[in-house]
Amino acid sequence: MIGLGDPKKSRRKFSRPRKPWSAAVLEESGRLAGLHGLRNKKELWKVASIAERYKRIARKLLTSSKREIEREQEAVVKKLRRMGVLGSKATLDDVLDLKTSHFLERRLQTIVWRKGLATTPYMARQLVVHGKVRVGGRRIRQPGFLVSIEEEDSIECSAHILEEGKESQTSEAS
Repeated sequence: MIGLGDPKKSRRKFSRPRKPWSAAVLEESGRLAGLHGLRNKKELWKVASIAERYKRIARKLLTSSKREIEREQEAVVKKLRRMGVLGSKATLDDVLDLKTSHFLERRLQTIVWRKGLATTPYMARQLVVHGKVRVGGRRIRQPGFLVSIEEEDSIECSAHILEEGKESQTSEAS
């Protein structure tokens, strides 16, 4: 039983940048973390690893035989379309152009903020973590939950939270 590892210890789900202290990497990661309300850089690295995984799959499929490409290519592109990361007419070449920001835009926290249920991405994160947001009737407490296109219309916030926020805004204005 060599090499099986401890089942309780999970594997790391991200990889760090090769040069984490370079000015360009620091500037870009700080910009993305602030824009999307991320708690730390580890969240950014997790999303970046998801994008890299799909790029790796696309590169592998482009070098495979024709029969494999047709079957698996459609599955990969179809999944990314359902997630809302790719457009309706996207191909396997478009998968190679994926960026981390495409996946960050599909996070529950970002969608709650973009829909206007929260005034800032940090407020959206707090609403999600505190269990005030439901997706399709299910309470989701992970701000990093990737929302598909079908689920996007079913996002709702607790009504009393929205009413309290509107009341506080009107009292501050007067």
